[in-house]
Amino acid sequence: MGRILAIDFGKKRTGIAITDELKIIASGLTTVATGELLDFLKDYLSKEKVTLFLVGKPKQMNNLDSESEVLIKPFLKKLTTAFPNIPIERVDERFTSKMAFQTMIDGGLKKKQRRDKGLIDEISATIILQSYLYSQ
Repeated sequence: MGRILAIDFGKKRTGIAITDELKIIASGLTTVATGELLDFLKDYLSKEKVTLFLVGKPKQMNNLDSESEVLIKPFLKKLTTAFPNIPIERVDERFTSKMAFQTMIDGGLKKKQRRDKGLIDEISATIILQSYLYSQ
């Protein structure tokens, strides 16, 4: 069985989350510099089987694509080229950063720890993945 890998794509950093092999639990994996993302994924997929990529789809409140979408589309083409046999699904990622920040507060992280934008990205990817699992 393979895992589902979620990507919260950002201009500078990208949060990554992964399921267990039974696709029941979503866990934060890491945050990677966006310029190193494809290399990270190639290395990770050489060790682990992934059957689906989930990529966050940034939307505005009026349901139109956010301006970040123009950065994601070229990445999606590269992802498809690098891993042609792994399907990609898009997931609405509205409010995931706010939810991630609230999760950090609820989890008792100190103010200094909550400033870690990389951790927010990783938690956002986990929220995207967990919401997808709930919907299945």
